[in-house]
Amino acid sequence: MSTIPMSVHDAIAARRDVRAEFSGEVVADDVLERILTAAHRAPSVGNTQPWDFVIVRNEDTLTRFAAHVAQCRADFAASLPADRAETFDPIRVEGIVPSGTGIVVTYDESRGGNHVLGRATVRDTGLLSVALAIENLWLAGVAEGIGVGWVSFYDEEFLRDLIGAVDVRPVAWLCVGPVTELQEVPDLERFGWRPRRALSDAVHHERWGRRG
Repeated sequence: MSTIPMSVHDAIAARRDVRAEFSGEVVADDVLERILTAAHRAPSVGNTQPWDFVIVRNEDTLTRFAAHVAQCRADFAASLPADRAETFDPIRVEGIVPSGTGIVVTYDESRGGNHVLGRATVRDTGLLSVALAIENLWLAGVAEGIGVGWVSFYDEEFLRDLIGAVDVRPVAWLCVGPVTELQEVPDLERFGWRPRRALSDAVHHERWGRRG
């Protein structure tokens, strides 16, 4: 996939959760650094920058995590009623080995100390700051022709042990790599798992439930 200059709106529209479209090439180090730089420029509560990025390329580690994710996927599939299981069956949930690079984004709640400006009444702002870094990384990836897939089928303690994270929380494993294409329609819509809501259903005026 070639990189062409694009507006932030175009990058948002093109962004997809990539699974099956990784080319098998490994993202170049200079491109990876630019993507991580974009992530590191995200806004954060109290300027705490509570994220870290663990880059995983070791083949054994990728394979071990992929096997763990496959088991978690199977457990979820077994919990579904028959109709949902049939819809879920063709949906891939990981591209861990094909992407060649995993980035584990972590959250350090202690960063900034006990008195974090902006977090006193809304504790989740620290975790939300990490989510903003992930979104920056994702959009920068789109602009670079790089696919990103967020893996969420895992046991948190397994991932913590896998990467040796003692005092921080792993928030996301991101599969990162060059892609052959980005799907026009997101996978969960294409396979009938759930359609996108209309914007008009999500916008309320002045009070909850007042639309139009």
